[in-house]
Amino acid sequence: MRALFAESALLPDGWARAVRIAVDDTGTIAALTADAAAEDAERLAGPVLPGLPNLHSHAFQRAMAGLTERAGPAGDDFWSWRQAMYRFLAVLTPEDVQAIAAQLYVEMVKAGFTAVGEFHYLHHDRDGTPYADRATMAEAVIAAARQAGIGLTLLPTLYCANGFGGAPPSAGQRRFIDSAAGVLALRETLARRHAGDPQLRLGLAVHSLRAVPPEALDEAVDGLRAADPAAPLHLHIAEQLREVEECVAWCGRRPAAWLLDRMPVDERWCLVHATHVDAGETAALAASGAVVGLCPTTEADLGDGLFPFGDFAAAGGRWGVGSDSHVSVSPVEELRWLEYGQRLRHRRRNLAAGAGASTGPALWQAAAAGGARALGRPLGRLAPGCRADLLVLDGDAPALYGRRGDALVDALVFSGNVPTIRDVMVGGSWRVRDGRHAAEDAVASAFRRTLDRVLAALD
Repeated sequence: MRALFAESALLPDGWARAVRIAVDDTGTIAALTADAAAEDAERLAGPVLPGLPNLHSHAFQRAMAGLTERAGPAGDDFWSWRQAMYRFLAVLTPEDVQAIAAQLYVEMVKAGFTAVGEFHYLHHDRDGTPYADRATMAEAVIAAARQAGIGLTLLPTLYCANGFGGAPPSAGQRRFIDSAAGVLALRETLARRHAGDPQLRLGLAVHSLRAVPPEALDEAVDGLRAADPAAPLHLHIAEQLREVEECVAWCGRRPAAWLLDRMPVDERWCLVHATHVDAGETAALAASGAVVGLCPTTEADLGDGLFPFGDFAAAGGRWGVGSDSHVSVSPVEELRWLEYGQRLRHRRRNLAAGAGASTGPALWQAAAAGGARALGRPLGRLAPGCRADLLVLDGDAPALYGRRGDALVDALVFSGNVPTIRDVMVGGSWRVRDGRHAAEDAVASAFRRTLDRVLAALD
């Protein structure tokens, strides 16, 4: 048992002073006491926040950030971006994926993301042939998470088709394609190999309704619930208007309405994006208990649109944030642009907080709670029984100096992008001290070698 002592910390019911945190040898908070004596505890160097879960990641896309910003001849949108993504991933090896993911995960930890949900659909070799070990790509992601020391919820992803009604997949999708039985078997293999790892949770993802026919969706959901009734299940839903229109043409229903009517959607589900939902779908999503995964920087980058956040939150909906394609790797920026998008939409300010409350802590704590639920792990709270994932802020940083309590988190979220996180603990182990990650130099070197090869292959 080790003890930590913070002069101030954000607990589930608000800020507390003189907080002593006991952490057991599994990396779990065993006890927490406010107004305590430091005694022999390790004194932390600044105010403490719970680490934030990142509920939606496609790790390999970090290496293509910034490579799709040259305008095409006919205008660009999500669908043209997707073709560029297919060309990029066509050259990646498992070693490349591990190097890219490790670099991304180090960046995440330094920024304050202490756990990640990896929506993992890059399964096969470059010609679409399964690897001799079907878990090769998944193991590369797990190895990268261990290098970075980030908690991982791995979501092997079912991808079957190129459109509603089971349209045949394109050549660019051949590395994704598998059956429900295949991804369930992959998940079982990983569960057997990594049993007992407190930093790894296994769930499942269904890529989207356009990519998975109903019978395969049924088989995947039933198989997951038989294997692990509490496991998280993620799905992209209604990200693009064209997707909604094609769904209506296929079945006469909008995607979210079709899913909510047909499937037992509950708190174990995370519906990612949900950008284009109508008022009825918004209310039904909130009532279901499902977490909506919002990725504001990616949704802006791809021109997706704005989720009706105000109506959803007012109805008691649960949500979290992810960095998705990783054009930005910053919990601060995701939360800020979630709020800013709504300010632009409604032409009002401080929309995420109740009357008299501070917006920064309201965003941070709601995203932490929703992210923890979506990742299926005890995260996002400084409380007994939760993982010891915590951020020590640099109270002397110019952006934070002189701020206390809720005003500190308001400044963290809304006063720029300069680094303000000093130390990061994940699962009871220090991963960042004085702003540096112990593995960052070696990881960055491997990332640069990988980019040299990948970019040369794309020329």
